Amino acid sequence: MIILGLVLLIVGFLLKIAIVWTIGIVVVVIGAVLFLLGLAGREIGGRRHWY
Repeated sequence: MIILGLVLLIVGFLLKIAIVWTIGIVVVVIGAVLFLLGLAGREIGGRRHWY
């Protein structure tokens, strides 16, 4: 999700599309939160590991 968010940020910035830029920021934040929760050993969505 973090990589997808970064791609959306770059595309939104280069094409000057504000909604894509905003969605990219949201996706990066959600990806970072999920990543940190996964590092802390917390179950996410009922699963301990995501493959």
